[in-house]
Amino acid sequence: MGKVAELKIAVDESILVSLKEGKQKFVREMLLNNAMTLYRKRKLSLGKAAELAGLDRIDFIRKLRDEGEYIFDYDDEMIDEMIEGARKALKLSRAQQKHA
Repeated sequence: MGKVAELKIAVDESILVSLKEGKQKFVREMLLNNAMTLYRKRKLSLGKAAELAGLDRIDFIRKLRDEGEYIFDYDDEMIDEMIEGARKALKLSRAQQKHA
């Protein structure tokens, strides 16, 4: 983690009372929700979003899954390109094995 910027926000205590949450839980949830939003909008990578949420990548992926969020959001063209790339790599690998 690089340099840390401390941010201060004012929240009316009645909101915490309504949510029945303490400050720490509220902050953790706020960071998680913000990280998920920024990840969905593709403003943060998976790793940076996990860092913002205070989670490792696996736990962040689990949170995304719990929210019904797809981790890999590729369109059909991108999927076709990846499949074609994998086929070419497999063909090249097989050719190299024959010559070895």
